[in-house]
Amino acid sequence: MCGVLGLILGHVGDDPNSPCKAAVALHEALYFLQHRGQDACGIATCAAGGRIYQCKGNGMAAKVFADGMRVQDLPGSMGIGHLRYPTAGTSSNAESQPSRFYVNSPYGICFAHNGNLINAPELRRYLDTVAHRHINTDSDSELMLNVFANELNETGKARVNTDDIFTSLGRMYERCSGAWACTAMIAGFGVLGFRDSYGIRPLVLGEKDSETLPGATDYMLASESIALRQLGFRNIRDILPGQAVFVQKGRAPVFHQVQAPKMYSPDIFEFVIMDGISVHASRQSMGYRLADKIRQLLGDEGIKDIDAVIPIPETSNTSAASVSERLGLKFCQGFVKNRYVFRTFIMPQQGARQKGVRRKLSAIQTEFEGRCVLLVDDSIVRGTTSKEIVAMAREAGARKVIFASCAPPITAPHIYGIDLASPTELIATGKDRFAIAKSIDAEEVIYQDLDDLKAACAGLAQPNGPTEFEVGVFCGKYVTPVPEGYFEHLNELRGTKRKHTTHAPIASSGAMMVVGGSQTGTNGSAFHAVASEGEKHSPEKDRNGPFSPNREDISLHNMANEPERR
Repeated sequence: MCGVLGLILGHVGDDPNSPCKAAVALHEALYFLQHRGQDACGIATCAAGGRIYQCKGNGMAAKVFADGMRVQDLPGSMGIGHLRYPTAGTSSNAESQPSRFYVNSPYGICFAHNGNLINAPELRRYLDTVAHRHINTDSDSELMLNVFANELNETGKARVNTDDIFTSLGRMYERCSGAWACTAMIAGFGVLGFRDSYGIRPLVLGEKDSETLPGATDYMLASESIALRQLGFRNIRDILPGQAVFVQKGRAPVFHQVQAPKMYSPDIFEFVIMDGISVHASRQSMGYRLADKIRQLLGDEGIKDIDAVIPIPETSNTSAASVSERLGLKFCQGFVKNRYVFRTFIMPQQGARQKGVRRKLSAIQTEFEGRCVLLVDDSIVRGTTSKEIVAMAREAGARKVIFASCAPPITAPHIYGIDLASPTELIATGKDRFAIAKSIDAEEVIYQDLDDLKAACAGLAQPNGPTEFEVGVFCGKYVTPVPEGYFEHLNELRGTKRKHTTHAPIASSGAMMVVGGSQTGTNGSAFHAVASEGEKHSPEKDRNGPFSPNREDISLHNMANEPERR
């Protein structure tokens, strides 16, 4: 559940006294998509002569960019941006996008990826044994970039054109399986956006008149239209399933159907948990349908016992209001949200999630004391957040707590870019709603039906929009074929990430030397440093050496590591 951005200005200026600043708009857009990922973020821009600049790191946008101070370090009239919610791999600074995932050959490509590849082991073998390309992290984003770069390299040209890009993308699509919405930048040439053939992950394009060159047009790609609208972009359109768009500097966008669209199936979680103007109506419909389910299960007498409907802010506010309206119950804001604490479910560690709940929410005692309250949330994943919220309601004096979820029970892993939890961590695994209620200490737990959830979201569809949705987390049936052994592979990655371990080192023969901060053999082959026999790794060595989970990027100079300029 990452956020991606791409921007190319209509005014391509190389005047050092009046530089074009694509980074200003990209930096602003990061804040509108911050809800999609708070683990890391970054921006890469391209200036005169095709030189690429970057600023990226762990943390939210305000921290990484020093409240905007770093933007001055990123010249150029084109760029891409990324907000990361980690799925596979580690949470290291080395895997911060976009510019961690950069290749200088061919042509200089930067890459930002939202989604997940489910055939990563196969791609890793192909890149190793056939393409002979070195992969430095556990991220599938790096795999995808290198597959694309390898296909582009097969053209053998000193300079590629738009057709070459689309042809290479088509071959990449044939090798990759999973979900993706990506932006990419080819140094000095243009910005690219593309989406998987099922349309699982979102991507939109907008345009606006240049602010510095009359008659020119700026073009921007984003995961959600909110980022475009807030920055004044118009004529916003979806990149369709299997479609790509390339915007060469100084020219209009060129669209191409890279792969025939398959069953249009956007991830329904985009409607359940994502913020954005376009999902408002779906949340209203979810609330009405959930209210009908509540009445069906509790009956009229059970409804009469409820004193108030209280949303868990903020994504459930709209649905809770609809529940209140349909059931004829009082609606009140019983929780105050701390605006300085972000989403807890996308925090990378379980301990941080649990502590974050009470930092994020405070119960208003007068809204709970002596009351039977109906709490409405967008979903229940592990149950730890829900349990903490129920405890807060009881501490505030609630005599009875009913917990309702706008989403059905989550019983299977999410495999397309949202690392919810393993099946053993999901509270709904092997439990009915009564057992779940007991686990979170509520009198009742009521879930939305899957058919009702799909119907609520389908109401948003345009004439050529989606007819189905990706709902694998609720039923274990996914829109793409899942390779044998993938779930075991996913669990291994989760375990590796939590322990901050690395893959086995790669041995190398020959004398050692340091080139650009990385070690190589005299034959030029890269390798990971290996402890000599009997040598033990100290914590200090592990933090600063090649085994560190916070190892630095080895590709581009990172402005975020420079002292702040004030």
